Amino acid sequence: MAMIDRLNPEGLRYAQAVAETKSFSAAARAYGVTQPALSNGIAKLEERLGERLFDRSPRGVTQTAFGTRILPLIERAVSALDAVAAEAKRLTEPGEQKIRMGVSPLIASPLVARAFTMVRELPVPRDLVLREANMQDLRECLQDGQLDIILIPAVAAMPRFEHRVIDVEPVVVVTPEADGDAPLELEDVGQEPFILVPDTCGLTTFTTQLFQAHEMPLNTYAGEAASYQVLEDWTKLGLGSAMVPRSKLTSPDVPHRPLWDQGREVQISFEAVWSAEAPLAGDLLRLADALAAAR
Repeated sequence: MAMIDRLNPEGLRYAQAVAETKSFSAAARAYGVTQPALSNGIAKLEERLGERLFDRSPRGVTQTAFGTRILPLIERAVSALDAVAAEAKRLTEPGEQKIRMGVSPLIASPLVARAFTMVRELPVPRDLVLREANMQDLRECLQDGQLDIILIPAVAAMPRFEHRVIDVEPVVVVTPEADGDAPLELEDVGQEPFILVPDTCGLTTFTTQLFQAHEMPLNTYAGEAASYQVLEDWTKLGLGSAMVPRSKLTSPDVPHRPLWDQGREVQISFEAVWSAEAPLAGDLLRLADALAAAR
C-alpha cells in the first residue's frame, strides 16, 4: 500500500507519453517539460515499481517485459484520473459544459435541426457546438477528445465506441435525363459509369461497399466531382450517373430514380458515435436515443 501511495501522477503521465511516442524527447515536448525532468520523473516511478519500464538504445526506446505488462495498467490509471477531473468539472460547472458535435457533409440538415432541439431538452439544457468535417477528421477528433459525439454514415467500424443508428434515408440514382421515376434495380445499373466524390464524406465508401456486397463490379467515371451539385451538373453532361441520399438533391426536379435491390428500397444508414467514458456520456446517450426514436 505504501508503494502505491508514493506513485506520482506526473510520473505515470510521463511513462504513458513515452509509451505512445517511443521517444523521451518527443514525450517531453508533448508535456512542455525538459527531457531531464521527464527522465527523472520516470526514473523515480521505476524505482517505486521496482523494475525498469523502458530500455534505451541507439535504435530508440523499447518497452521491457515488465513495462509491457505494467504500461497498459498505467494507461488505464491515467484515463481514470482524467475522467475524475472531467466529471468533477461537469458536476461543478454544469451550465458551462457544451456538447461538441461533428457531422459528415452527408448528414441532412433536418437531422442537425432535431439535434439542436433535443440538446435544449436534456435534463440540463446544453449548447450545441457544431463542426462539419470529413470522416477521417471526425473520427480522429472523437478519439482525441476534441469532439463529444459524431454523426456519420454507418460505413466504418469504430471499436470501443458506442453506436446508435439515428436515421435511414433512401438512395436515389441521378440520371442524365428525365426518363421516368420508376425504380432502378441495382443489378441493372452495374454497367453504367458512376461519378464519385472524393472518399471523405462516406458516400463513396457506401457506394463501393454496396457493389462489393453484391459481388458486382463498380464502373466509375475517371474524374471526381467536388460536390453534390457538381455530381448533378456532370450527369446532365452525360458523363455518367450518380448515387446520393435523396436529401442531397438540390431540387426535386433533378432527374432521378429510386434505387431498389430485389424490389426493396436501398437505404443508407446514419449513426451517432460517442465514448461511454466521455464526461457527458449520460447526456450523449439520451441525445442518441432521442434522435433514434424520432427517425
